[in-house]
Amino acid sequence: MKIRHDWTKEELLNIYKRPLLDLVYTAATVHRSWHRADEVQLSTLLSVKTGGCPEDCAYCGQAARYHTDSPVHALLPTETVLAHAKRAQEKGSTRFCMAAAWRAVRDNRDFDRVVDMVKAVNGLGMEVCCTLGMLSAQQAKRLQEAGLYAYNHNLDSSADYYGHIISTRTFADRLQTIGHVRQAGLTVCSGGIIGLGESSADRVAMLCTLATMEEHPESVPINALSRVAGTPLADQPKVDIWDMVRTIATARIAMPKSLVRLSAGRMEMSEHEQAWCFMAGANSIFTGEGAKLLVTPNPDMDDDLTMLAKLGLKPMRSDRS
Repeated sequence: MKIRHDWTKEELLNIYKRPLLDLVYTAATVHRSWHRADEVQLSTLLSVKTGGCPEDCAYCGQAARYHTDSPVHALLPTETVLAHAKRAQEKGSTRFCMAAAWRAVRDNRDFDRVVDMVKAVNGLGMEVCCTLGMLSAQQAKRLQEAGLYAYNHNLDSSADYYGHIISTRTFADRLQTIGHVRQAGLTVCSGGIIGLGESSADRVAMLCTLATMEEHPESVPINALSRVAGTPLADQPKVDIWDMVRTIATARIAMPKSLVRLSAGRMEMSEHEQAWCFMAGANSIFTGEGAKLLVTPNPDMDDDLTMLAKLGLKPMRSDRS
């Protein structure tokens, strides 16, 4: 199967709307052509700086303007971060992602400390990922030189729907940061959130933006909205599992080589529902220490390992360790 970069929204919407079983069968077939169907990459996400963010993302419990029960803490010590990474690696994680609740990276001592964290985790042989907000081409290059493997910067939704959920940065800002990441020679981790009130067409448009990039993101996280009390989207209905399955399957067909990540929102999914997502082409999950993914609930890593074993799946091994 040839990798395409010329998808249209109409084509992808037609794929998304196929009869469900036909869609999943097609996605599973594509998946098996490009990946080992019995492997799932475990990626551990750690919040290295939590809360106090000046942005207004309507879904986020870390936005300072919303009254939530989410914790706030300053940048963690490098030694603490390294200890988290070692524990994650011992349990089978091959990627370690560090998240800081910043709008944009600033050239200051905190960024210097994040660079030190990248160097330390890279020394373990793990794929090191960061999500720090917007960054310049020079900052991206500095992270790459420190050993960063991937940078996460989600589109969240379509260009048309984006303004309904965020006003403090533009869709174009996000694309610019992804461009800086590419220029620096880093791999891209970029996806979106399902359940923000968007339409099926918006989901497909978001995927189309990714699938028509000159290089597809190596990692495409598909998040189900984790509803946080105190945020504008707290009363959104739970994401329908079939919407998740359709989005994952469409991503798999459009970007066959990418890792498609079943990301946030898994706490509200049964093992059966997650199994459908794996069948549709998801081959990575985010884990978090202490049953947390940033500030929202997430299955414990031991429970994830039990689930994978039950489904006949195993953690993907790294070729870097």
